[in-house]
Amino acid sequence: MGSTYEIVAERLARSFDRLVSGADPVLRASERADFQANGVMAVAKALGRPPREVAAEIVATHELDGIATIAIAGPGFLNIELEPAFLASQLASLVTDERLGLALAPAPRTVVIDYSAPNVAKEMHIGHLRSTVIGDALARSERLVGNRVIARNHVGDWGTPFGMLIEYLLDLGEDRAIAELSIGDLNTFYQGARAAFDADEAFQRRSRARVVLLQGGDPETRRLWRILVDQSVAYFSQVYAKLDVTLTPEDVVGESFYNDALEGVVADLDALGLLEDSDGARCVFPPGFTNRDGEPLPLIVQKRDEGFGYAATDLAAVRDRVDRLHADEMLYVVGAPQVQHFAMVFAVARRAGWLPDTVRCEHVTFGSVLGPDRKMYKTRSGETVKLVELLDEAIERAYDALVERGTDLEDAPRRELATQIARAAIKYADLSTERQRDYVFDLNRMLAFEGDTGPYLQYAHARLRSILRRAGEVELATVDFTLANAPSHALALSLLAWPDAVASMLDGAAPHRLCTYLFDLAQRLTAFYEACPVLSAEGAVRVERLALCDLAARTLALGLDALGIAAPERM
Repeated sequence: MGSTYEIVAERLARSFDRLVSGADPVLRASERADFQANGVMAVAKALGRPPREVAAEIVATHELDGIATIAIAGPGFLNIELEPAFLASQLASLVTDERLGLALAPAPRTVVIDYSAPNVAKEMHIGHLRSTVIGDALARSERLVGNRVIARNHVGDWGTPFGMLIEYLLDLGEDRAIAELSIGDLNTFYQGARAAFDADEAFQRRSRARVVLLQGGDPETRRLWRILVDQSVAYFSQVYAKLDVTLTPEDVVGESFYNDALEGVVADLDALGLLEDSDGARCVFPPGFTNRDGEPLPLIVQKRDEGFGYAATDLAAVRDRVDRLHADEMLYVVGAPQVQHFAMVFAVARRAGWLPDTVRCEHVTFGSVLGPDRKMYKTRSGETVKLVELLDEAIERAYDALVERGTDLEDAPRRELATQIARAAIKYADLSTERQRDYVFDLNRMLAFEGDTGPYLQYAHARLRSILRRAGEVELATVDFTLANAPSHALALSLLAWPDAVASMLDGAAPHRLCTYLFDLAQRLTAFYEACPVLSAEGAVRVERLALCDLAARTLALGLDALGIAAPERM
């Protein structure tokens, strides 16, 4: 059985289809009715008939008897009200359903999601926040609907800087370097290596020679390189654990992984006749890409010094994900500045036959995190803000807020709750923003227990759990829903919309849609509380209201979990 929305939309579409094949009813939730169909105008225009006349014909032939009633409004809109018995039955079916009506994918897909992608020997900073949080929410939600998710953390672990870093490691001594890296002081290590490189010509020569050894496969150089990678990945894992992100060391498949495939990328492009020489570099000129002067724009696959750039690595990654991982879908959660790069990589991969039309490939872009001055968020001294320090500050503020609120908790559980609240504050502020837009990072607003924030939704869940605890044991498996007033009716509609909210999020790789749904649900709960006292009600009315609270609590918990946010039982 489909969701309530799907049932109404599918049946209504039959009437539209009789008039114009494939016509869309354009069904939406509405303040004037349970749903409104806005597709009549397009059908009327196609037929050359008055919209209200077309609307009347649809009303006369609809197949919603027993499900909904339809009335014509305005110039040809269709207002749809669900029949009380149908609405009650739909709601009752959720009571014993752990997934609350969310169906598993009938044919699970393999979805490869490329996200986070920090650089070895560099600390994760606020610039990594959006990719990490958005990518993880998409991964969690894809798993929720039954798809197989393969996460790919494409870390920067190869290239010329590693000659410098390895030589600096040798100068420090392995034990000291490992100690420095193991405490997460990656910035100090990198800055020390850069300072040595800039100040010492002999160090520069050694570094360049070390790059040659690294790329040539010298065992000792590779061993030293592996120390840098392993220590950095261990640090990344600590950050992910602190932020409650599902990426693991096994998901790290960096640039180095594709190194041995790069010559094959060039050779195969050449054999296909796609490569051209341009100023000594080997390039592909995909159609439709030009520079400001209207000249064809090259994707440089091999540089004039015979080195390989990001394009070659990304093409090798596409081939691996299609051929070896058998991806049905690939999502690249990478910032908007890389739009042209990925568009060209995908275009070349499709021309080469490496990216079949059957494989959906999307660059999931996102905007920037800004400071109060609406510029890129930095410290007062102008430095990039470390992600760990950002989360630590949020945890301390959340902890202080809990102390002020007089939360009846011991110190350890209070600290754990503060951590959950801090994660929710940071993640929700990011995810609730339409991802293509920039947003201002404001911890005071993010940590508020009122308004459109993560802590507000957590509190809404905790409040429901408190009501259910105080109610004691109540049999909710069989409930006769009457939904006798407007707030309970509105809450029921919102609960039934849970599967559609998840589908909408995944269809557009748009976590903000799920956030909007959850916030709307929480607001409807507030209206419900005001009109429908729960614990003081009696008999069947009390059971019905407790069942609505239980469904709402479970929906909030599932929805928050899909976003990577905990739903505390108490706050």
